[in-house]
Amino acid sequence: MIVYACVMDPLSDMLRGIRSEGACVFQTSLREPWTARCTEGAALTMVTVVGGGASVLLSDGTRLRVGAGDTVLVRGPEHFVLVDDHTQTTSLVVGVYQVTHGRHERLLRTLPPALVHREGIDDVAWLQPARQALAVQHGPGSQALIDRVLDLGLVCTLSCWFQERGIDAPAWYRGALDPVTGPALEGMHERPDAAWTVESLAARAKVSRAHFARRFTEVMGQSPLGYLTERRMETAEELLSESHASVAQVARAVGYGDAAAFSTAFKRRRGVSPRAFRARFAVNGSAAPH
Repeated sequence: MIVYACVMDPLSDMLRGIRSEGACVFQTSLREPWTARCTEGAALTMVTVVGGGASVLLSDGTRLRVGAGDTVLVRGPEHFVLVDDHTQTTSLVVGVYQVTHGRHERLLRTLPPALVHREGIDDVAWLQPARQALAVQHGPGSQALIDRVLDLGLVCTLSCWFQERGIDAPAWYRGALDPVTGPALEGMHERPDAAWTVESLAARAKVSRAHFARRFTEVMGQSPLGYLTERRMETAEELLSESHASVAQVARAVGYGDAAAFSTAFKRRRGVSPRAFRARFAVNGSAAPH
């Protein structure tokens, strides 16, 4: 049996499953003139400037300038280039996600090709743990430590960046802060298996059904039950790819009492049956496109 028993907003729901495997973290100091080409293939690269400055050149020609305390996240798989910013010495801590899983990919689809979070060097939460991990990087358990440190950096950076975006943040993030849609989103993410209706979601938000339906669609860009179905399909994808649960167990975990009804809904949304999706994931190591 799969049980959900925690209070869960959409951002926490996405971030809680971020788990890197075989990540690479390193620190380097460079003297001008220098150029560092970050080769294509990495799923996500995180660079924090410890001292000095640099420019990030994306494959489309975009240039992002970063200085001490700034962290840049660059989404793969295309290459990008780091170049000196006319600073005598630049020190960087770089973390690289070699692979991503379903929850990573769902989160990455909401991000721009690159983003910069700017803060004071003393406020960068992942620097000290990163240095500690680098100090013991060849010892027992060092890879697990490096993986978790990179996850910490990603969670801290994204949490702050989403907060800074305001009205430009993704709808699911803005919706979590809205007094009407927030309680409903929390319920759907906490219990995707519950028999939610527009009426019960409106009651959770303590507003009328009509007001709730109108406000939810306005903020989220889709109806409450449309969002719920998509949330259930995303959860099903994760369970099919990352657990040994049967299709019937997955169906119950996402609110379908009947495995056949779940399979029909999943195929309608994803283009393949749950079993075919699981088989494709096992072969390709990534979720089917949708």
